[in-house]
Amino acid sequence: MGIGDIVVRKSYGKDITFKIIDIKEVENEVIYVLKGINIRIIADSPSGDLEVVRADFSGEKDQIFNRQVNNRIKKIISDRNEFTRIQKAPKITPTKELMFGRPGKILHVDGDATYMENCLKVYKQLGLDAVGQVIPEREQPLKVIELVKQIKPDIVVLTGHDGIAKDASNYMDLENYRNSKYFVESVASLRDYNSSYDELVIFAGACQSCYEKILDAGANFASSPNRVLIHCLDPVFVCEKIAYTNIDKVVPIHEVLENTITGIKGIGGLQTRGKYREGFPKSPFVS
Repeated sequence: MGIGDIVVRKSYGKDITFKIIDIKEVENEVIYVLKGINIRIIADSPSGDLEVVRADFSGEKDQIFNRQVNNRIKKIISDRNEFTRIQKAPKITPTKELMFGRPGKILHVDGDATYMENCLKVYKQLGLDAVGQVIPEREQPLKVIELVKQIKPDIVVLTGHDGIAKDASNYMDLENYRNSKYFVESVASLRDYNSSYDELVIFAGACQSCYEKILDAGANFASSPNRVLIHCLDPVFVCEKIAYTNIDKVVPIHEVLENTITGIKGIGGLQTRGKYREGFPKSPFVS
C-alpha cells in the first residue's frame, strides 16, 4: 500500500472509504494516515486492518451518504423551481419570464484540496457563485481578510480538518482541538472587519470542532454541536439555503439544517437573513 491508495478498514466493516495520505513508523510498526473520501476525518491505522479497494468502491456508509447528497440536490433544485413569489407593483405585474435574480456570492476557504474540489462541483450544480481557495487551517486567520477584500463575498466558509483529543474532558478548551482555535481566530478577524451578521454571513468549523467558541467569535453557523464528524458537503448546503433565500426573509435555523447531511448533531447556528435579490425586468439581450 502506498500514498494515494483507496482503502477501507476491516475492523469497521469496510463502511467508509479512505485515501492514504501519509505513512509513518511508530514503535517499529508501520502506521498509515488516512483521510475520509466523504467525511472530514483523519485517522490512523495499521496495515493489517486495511484493504485496498478500487477508486469507485463505496462502503455502506458511503452509499448512504451518496444517496443523501443526490436526494438533497434534487430537493433543493425542485424547491427552488417551485418558489415563484413575486412582489407586485402598481400598474406593473412582473411575470415569471421577466424576473431574474442574484444569489449571494460565496468565498469558500478549505484546508483540504480534495474537499474543495468536491464542494466546487456541487456549488456549480446548484447554480451558486462560489470562489474556492485552498489554505491550511493555521494560515486562514492570516489570509482571510485580504481574500474578503479582493472577492467581496456575501458568505464566507472556513473549513478543513479538525478533531478533539481522545482523552479530552474539557470540551471548551481550544487546546484540546486540532484546528478549532484557527477557525475561532479567523471568525473573530472577520467580525472585526464587518460586525454585521446580515452583511457578512460566516460558516466555520469541521469535524468535531468547538461549536460554542466558534459561534461566540461571531459565526452565523458552526460545527459541531455534538462533536461528531460532518460531511464534506454540509457547508455547501448551508450556503445554498442562505444564498437563494430572499433578503427580506430571515431563515429559521431548522430550515437551514434540513438539507444538510449531518443535521443538528453536526451543524448549528443562528437565524440569518437571506442573500438572494430579485430583479425585474430581465434584459432581452441576455440568454
